Amino acid sequence: MASFIAKQMVGNQLKSVKDKFAGAMGGDDEKKDEGGADDGEDPEVAEARREAEEKRKEKHRKMEEEREELRQSIRDKYGLKKKVPEEEGMMQPPEEAGRIGRKKKTPAELAAEANADSDDEDFAKLPGNLGEITSKVTELPSKLAQGVSDKCLLQ
Repeated sequence: MASFIAKQMVGNQLKSVKDKFAGAMGGDDEKKDEGGADDGEDPEVAEARREAEEKRKEKHRKMEEEREELRQSIRDKYGLKKKVPEEEGMMQPPEEAGRIGRKKKTPAELAAEANADSDDEDFAKLPGNLGEITSKVTELPSKLAQGVSDKCLLQ
């Protein structure tokens, strides 16, 4: 147990010394690997990776088209209607087509939502006949008391 603790203490000190010397000698190999792996990447490898990504996206697009054709044939067979979003804003952009979860709100939507919240707290939306309602509520206890006293006789 003691040897483990000693190794940990000495190991950390050696690592700090190595880092200092590597920085002074111009050898920041570890920091380059951590920070930006694409900077030192071969252009051919980067091009191959980009082409592979495009092929993958095209493959998935074709698969989705085939699925949609199958869905449409099922709809036609059973006479079902396709669900169409009511608003045009509900359509997702192509880059978010496979996204799980709700779409992010735009700043305009956030501002409109904030205004709606402040409007809910505003008392300007109360009914115009508020005076009538308050008078009825204040008169109700006196009417009840009068009705009870008429029906009951105290002896």
